[in-house]
Amino acid sequence: MSMTTLIYTHPVFARHEVPPGHVEHSGRYDAVDKALHSGDFAHLEKRTPPPASADQIERVHPERFRLVVEESAPASGLTQIDADTFMGRSSLEAALRGAGGAVAATDAVFKGEAANAFVASRPPGHHAEPERAMGFCLFNGAAVAAMHARAAHDARRVAVLDFDVHHGNGTERAFWDDENAFYASSHEWPQYPGTGRETDRGAFDNIANAPLATGTDSDGFRRAWGDTLLPALSDFDPDFIVISAGFDAHGADPLGGLRLTEADFAWVTDEIAAVARDKAKGRLISILEGGYDLRALADSAAAHVAALMRAA
Repeated sequence: MSMTTLIYTHPVFARHEVPPGHVEHSGRYDAVDKALHSGDFAHLEKRTPPPASADQIERVHPERFRLVVEESAPASGLTQIDADTFMGRSSLEAALRGAGGAVAATDAVFKGEAANAFVASRPPGHHAEPERAMGFCLFNGAAVAAMHARAAHDARRVAVLDFDVHHGNGTERAFWDDENAFYASSHEWPQYPGTGRETDRGAFDNIANAPLATGTDSDGFRRAWGDTLLPALSDFDPDFIVISAGFDAHGADPLGGLRLTEADFAWVTDEIAAVARDKAKGRLISILEGGYDLRALADSAAAHVAALMRAA
């Protein structure tokens, strides 16, 4: 395939406000954005993500929840949503453009405008349950993208793959009772938010969790994906794949206790892309989730996008 990888980026992602000292700060976006505007990535097309529409958000989040989030956005200062989740003046636009970027990336891939795409957004989304914002997350962009692929394109079976150090409880909750939606996650156990047991398999055996003990390194991570999660994905036979790309399982990350390297993120991206080629006509997008050591985040995101480029 001669098409390339698209990048969705917007200055508002740096303007989503959090309190001083909060790990999910604007420097995260700046580090990733800088990495993706240099070297091998400089030639990639960068697109502006539109805000997601109410209908797009409401495929995952009921209207009453969407309105609560919108009404929580302050004109100035900060609103605290839960213990570690905040909104400032620009946060609603950032969250809407993050989900909207995921939708636009999905459209671009299905229309043949790109082989795949990466949405370099913040705040992250995978902890956002259908009716609960938590864990830095407001709207679940990965789930919104997957549901959009079904509603607007010819995808019937959609999958979200998540290698963030934290389990994506929001995506699992959104997909649990949906036999045509699949979620797979590797994550440190025990860790926030306390979900993602191996025995949690969804109403239709459509959830696959691989909890990893603190200290797990490349070998354990690659075994979990190679022996369990990737075969389950292949068996599900997806038409479209979304990656929740969190890089806080890196050994340098302050919030995680796993010991992965950039090479592991490149490897798992290559492997997911291979399933996408085999099952889903290569249709694949990725959305930034966690990652809180700036050097490790930038290097890992670069390795991930380089793998997406190899798959293009």
